Amino acid sequence: MSTPTTEHVRVNNVDLFTRTIGFGPQVIVLHGGPGAHHDYLLPQFDALATNRRLRYYDQRGGGQSPVDRDVPVGWREQVADLDALITHWKAEPATLLGYSWGALLAMLYATEHADRVAQLALVSPAAASAAGRAEFERRFAERMRDPRIQKAREELQRSGLKEQDPEAYRKRLFELSVAGYFADPERARDLTPFRVTGRTQDAVWKSLETFDLRPGSAGSRCPRWWFMASTTRFPWRPPRRPRGSSEPGSSCSTTRDTCRTSRSSTGFVKVMDAFPAQVVTRLHPFDYAFGEVADQCSQPSRTKPRARDRTRRT
Repeated sequence: MSTPTTEHVRVNNVDLFTRTIGFGPQVIVLHGGPGAHHDYLLPQFDALATNRRLRYYDQRGGGQSPVDRDVPVGWREQVADLDALITHWKAEPATLLGYSWGALLAMLYATEHADRVAQLALVSPAAASAAGRAEFERRFAERMRDPRIQKAREELQRSGLKEQDPEAYRKRLFELSVAGYFADPERARDLTPFRVTGRTQDAVWKSLETFDLRPGSAGSRCPRWWFMASTTRFPWRPPRRPRGSSEPGSSCSTTRDTCRTSRSSTGFVKVMDAFPAQVVTRLHPFDYAFGEVADQCSQPSRTKPRARDRTRRT
């Protein structure tokens, strides 16, 4: 694997921190958040750099791409920055690999610039609608009341670790703040710690107050190949945006898809190595709900998807 290189790239009057590793076809990696940074995807995502050139960047308003408080950081600005980077890197048509909020950013970009996208890889994607986001928040709050998490919080407060080892205390506090994402809260210990810039996070979600990328319409110019990784995934069929509307969406839809899933890091890399595989399946829309998703991967001969309950991370 090559040694990574970093630089700041100025786009749309904002300096964005970028990191590049590997050689081969370009893949632009979109971190979660919003308002986080790319570091917490490391070192796991670098395993994909074999035969690929991975392009990471800290999105505006997060990590090493800070902005003044009067600089807008909503979804439209995030999409515009990504578009400028694709041009800067000469990566059109782009392959976008998005994790969590980054997967939603990839979908938002594709609704605005379908002709500039070749492939999307959506890893544990965020909800594709405001209603789904609200449901996620409700279910996440419930999961954070898990007795195991509550007990761990109480033990931490009694441990005296805050005075003995402030850095270890902060790390454990972070782990407990995200433990609700995991079916087994102890798995939070494996997550690389990260920070979220609250103003950026709030601004992005506010700019998406009423969004909904689920309903579809005919006449698509969408990227042909789609990839959904992890045990929670949903089909994307963005709506036509009404004339003059400021909401995200387009006349783009898709009815054919490539779908692969993997739960392990090793398996994920193997699946990505085969992406896009020449296997076409039919997409079946369903309502998104945290922890309760249907399986949209089906053989072409099937007429209905099989529904399964999930309790994994969204």
